[in-house]
Amino acid sequence: MIPGSAREGSLNRKLAAVAAKLAEAAGMAVTTIDLRALNLPIYDGDLEAAAGVPQGAHQLQQAIAESDAVLIVTPEYNGFPTPLVINAFDWLSRIQGSPAQPAGLSITANKPVGLLSASPGPGGALRSMNFMRQYLQMAFAMLVVPQQYAQGKAHEAFDEAGALKDARAVQSVETVLTSLNTLAQALKEAKHQR
Repeated sequence: MIPGSAREGSLNRKLAAVAAKLAEAAGMAVTTIDLRALNLPIYDGDLEAAAGVPQGAHQLQQAIAESDAVLIVTPEYNGFPTPLVINAFDWLSRIQGSPAQPAGLSITANKPVGLLSASPGPGGALRSMNFMRQYLQMAFAMLVVPQQYAQGKAHEAFDEAGALKDARAVQSVETVLTSLNTLAQALKEAKHQR
């Protein structure tokens, strides 16, 4: 689970928490990555040349490698995914392969991904989600499931306990999770049959 916003009171962190509870209730194990805690500077080729890829990018790589699937829950900034999530994946792409570890792009290839978003606006950050889909599929060869959910008017969507008020919204999140889990399990079974 990767929330694309780290700020206090983030609507997308709330939606990620709802998704995590629903996933766990359905028998899935969830690890949530705090992108701020990875302490990744803005990607800079000179910085990479001088100091290498930061440890936080390696932590993100390991978390993705150890997961059967990834769920990204991100708002939009000016119609685009947050710099926080894009920068993290940019650094991930810079990890070169070695005998001790695979390249960053090799661990993302064919990895199932689901997308959720939340926004106070009526579109629920749908524009961001569509850019994220293209970015992950084209640059990282990830398998983004077709089902997705954008929570519009998200500032009104949660109760005081942090749960979604609308049962249809809950069902939509569950649909994304089910699709993601189905794909992840099918890929696991296919690997074992080889």
